[in-house]
Amino acid sequence: MDKILEALVSSSHPLAVKKAIVKKVVEAAEKEVTEEQCQALYALAARLILVGEDAFQRQVGQQVQEAYARYHRDEFARFLTKEFVLSLLQQGYGPLERRDPAIVDFLHGCLRLLISCPAVLEVAATLQTEVLRVACERPDAPLCARLAALLSDFPQCMPRDKTKVLFCQQLVRTISSFQCPASRDRELREYVSQVNRVSALLQGVWKADPATLLPSLQEVFAVISSTDSSSEPSIALASLVQHIPLQMITVLIKSLTTDQNVRDASMIQALCRMIDWLSWPLANHVDTWVIALLKGLAAVQKFTILIDVTLLKIELVFNRLWYPIVRQGALAVLSHMLLSFQHSPEAFHLVVPHMVLLVQSLRSDGLPTSHAFLLQFTELIHCMMYQYSGFPDLYDNILESIKDLPKPSEEQIKLFLNQSAWTSQSNSFASGLLRLTGKSETGKTGLINLGNTCYMNSVLQSLFMATDFRRRVLSLQLNGGSALMKKLQLLFAFLAHTQRAAYAPRHFFEASRPPWFTTGSQQDCSEYLRFLLDRLHEEEKTVKALQGKPSPAVSDGPSAAADGCEDHTAAKVRAEEVGPTLVESMFGGRLSTGICCLQCHSVSEKEEPFTDLSLAFCPSAAAEEPFSGQACHGPVNGGSESSEGVSKESSSSSLAPDSERTTLSVTDMMKYLLAPEILDGENRYFCECCGTLQRAERAVRVVAAPEYLILTLLRFSYDAAQHVRRKILDNAHIPLHISLPLHQQRSSSSSSSFRLPFQTQLDSHENGENLAKKLKPSRREEEDEEEVEIPYVLSSVVMHSGMSSESGHYYSYGRNVNAVDGVCSTAANHCLPAGSKGVEPRCLDQSSRDWFLFNDSRVTFTNFQSVQNITSRFPKDTAYVLIYRKQETGRPPGANGISINGLRLSGEPPLQKELMDAITKDNKLFLQEQELNARTRALQAATASCSFRPNGYDDNEPPGSCGPSGGGGGGGFNTVSRLVF
Repeated sequence: MDKILEALVSSSHPLAVKKAIVKKVVEAAEKEVTEEQCQALYALAARLILVGEDAFQRQVGQQVQEAYARYHRDEFARFLTKEFVLSLLQQGYGPLERRDPAIVDFLHGCLRLLISCPAVLEVAATLQTEVLRVACERPDAPLCARLAALLSDFPQCMPRDKTKVLFCQQLVRTISSFQCPASRDRELREYVSQVNRVSALLQGVWKADPATLLPSLQEVFAVISSTDSSSEPSIALASLVQHIPLQMITVLIKSLTTDQNVRDASMIQALCRMIDWLSWPLANHVDTWVIALLKGLAAVQKFTILIDVTLLKIELVFNRLWYPIVRQGALAVLSHMLLSFQHSPEAFHLVVPHMVLLVQSLRSDGLPTSHAFLLQFTELIHCMMYQYSGFPDLYDNILESIKDLPKPSEEQIKLFLNQSAWTSQSNSFASGLLRLTGKSETGKTGLINLGNTCYMNSVLQSLFMATDFRRRVLSLQLNGGSALMKKLQLLFAFLAHTQRAAYAPRHFFEASRPPWFTTGSQQDCSEYLRFLLDRLHEEEKTVKALQGKPSPAVSDGPSAAADGCEDHTAAKVRAEEVGPTLVESMFGGRLSTGICCLQCHSVSEKEEPFTDLSLAFCPSAAAEEPFSGQACHGPVNGGSESSEGVSKESSSSSLAPDSERTTLSVTDMMKYLLAPEILDGENRYFCECCGTLQRAERAVRVVAAPEYLILTLLRFSYDAAQHVRRKILDNAHIPLHISLPLHQQRSSSSSSSFRLPFQTQLDSHENGENLAKKLKPSRREEEDEEEVEIPYVLSSVVMHSGMSSESGHYYSYGRNVNAVDGVCSTAANHCLPAGSKGVEPRCLDQSSRDWFLFNDSRVTFTNFQSVQNITSRFPKDTAYVLIYRKQETGRPPGANGISINGLRLSGEPPLQKELMDAITKDNKLFLQEQELNARTRALQAATASCSFRPNGYDDNEPPGSCGPSGGGGGGGFNTVSRLVF
């Protein structure tokens, strides 16, 4: 049969005929075949796979081998002998050399066919020796990548015991010998992919056997510190950096910088080559390690090395700024090198001639990240020109090119320069690096700042503290279509059950970041919250529409559907059939906006949903009753900027002394939003009945109250003259309880369901203020509708610290609050039930520590007094987003539990198996990291003493910032390019 098949595939018969006959041969594998025939077919298949003349012959070889190996596995095991494997790896096959990647691919395929056969162990024992020999021969990247794939799938082929350490060291040497002969983009991408596969293999070995990590890193340093000029190590070694645990920075850098056996020439070579690694695409943490080594050298006062390396490499680092894929890390290193090189302008003046061209390129290249990068680069330029003033001939063109960009203040520049100086590194080096710690006394989990992601962290912690929403998310039975909700569910599960002090939400950040948000730049948390809720809503709506039925995961969520007029389009009918989404049921409410023409009294009404209300800072007179009809209302789901008129009044008040300010409360701002408004002058209303522009009255009413009421204070006003968003610093009193006026119809009526507060025809010449005071509902209208006060209790507050939405820092306060179990969901807090008769709902002990302060990685206890007093103590720290929970007094305590498959749960839902498995796996990894960290600290203590700042509660300083020392776990960015101004 093998002779026939061999003749057939080499014949000139039509391809269809050959395929049909091959199919018959493959099907014959199910029948009884002699061992001699099997061996002949296996030999033929191997020959076709390895040296087939075309793709068809190689495909036939694969089909025949797989079919006969499946039905005659014992015969195939006898074919794949130790001698045959050694022959392939040591001598090659026919015209194929032994280093040909096709041979490794062939063996990989053979092992897959024997994966459950005992014979694979014999082959594995042979490969354990051979892969070490191959690594010692310095194979090229394609062969090494194939070998890495084989070892990843079959770890039993990995060298064991002491030879495993040797294998890792030789693999490091092999990576250092890689060369990239490719010039085309596709070939370059393939080369990078091959290198990453090899580095991923080393990462797997390090995780499985931590004892191999340190010898491997020693080998890396031996390679890059070599002063032998005959061979230059490949920058492919940069691919290993992302796999080195960051918690080892301290001990490794101290070990390197204090080792007396490391000569200065070797250290210079090593540092220069690490800087060269900035050219490696997608290399994570290279800048972190380079900066850490620079700081370590400064800490031990090895200034000669720093000077030599800076002057030697500063231009190369600057040139990396032209390449978007590596420019962010390059700017971090460039910033540190220039800001720390404070004894001479020599380093800065080396790159000055190239700055104008780079600025022009960043302005014109059209990339979405270029503008934010240009702002960072501009700040660095201003710092350097401040440090080395007195060169107008050099700086004039630069100043002209950046004259329209913001400039940091003199105080900020001095701060950056003082923090970056070489002489400041001796005391700050150890404490500024990452260090694993246990959970705080709160038992809560923080969120690691991934680089100016405090806006996301504060929002996620606030949503997590929304008890009923969290429980419903964790109880959802999700399918493959709910990608973002599934990630949110996993994130909530980790926040609730991980043993880590802080969790890094990288996957959720990548999935939830709005496309227009620049990674690494500060953003508006309110904008992010709206985008997140909208994404979750649309995702669930799409899934339900495809399924055509409601999700069975949550059965009794409160409906957010309004009782008013509906636009009965096909889409809305379908939406009603499948029921509200989780976002609608938790955060959805409805507003009714009515406009009444004051000439003909016709009424135009529009009802719309909302997930948050934006509250403008009304003028001081508006805080008093009755409200003027000339209110300027904030939008519904409408952003974080106030209108220009309001911003001017509010901005002026924000600059006044504290004694002259009138402190508004959130309740005042709510009334201001819902106060009637006269449309007059340029704002007159076009009445369809009258056919002309007429004076009119507009009023907004809430007709459906959400379970969670989100209020956004419009703190950022747009300055049209300066084209910047300025922050309104006015303090706003935050009440623990508020009431939301809800308008309901008492009985059905043929008249319009919306009632505007007018009684009789009014003189059109009266001014708007007097008119508003006269507007009152008629007795008949009051009988047809009623206004009920819906009680809400504060659940969380997102604070903004800074002067604009594009800068500063976000953190949040939160506590566990549900619908009917009183103020707090934990029995340990002594609180009155909401709505107790004759008693104003309030916490009995305002100073009790029932609140949590979430500041990125850091979580501490606090109290409601701190929430209310934060702005009076720190004027730049102001409340921005507030979340209130609706209190329902009609149901008994505990009746707000969720239902899963008919089973009511009043507490936290049990974790699903998939979530529990993920958390269990990560907790085991965390324990391994803790063990490794304990060994690291023990080694560190034996070499040098280190002091870390305590992570305790400190009520005497502001909660922090996105900078190097703020919030804990902020990504370890200690350069001007990562600071937020």
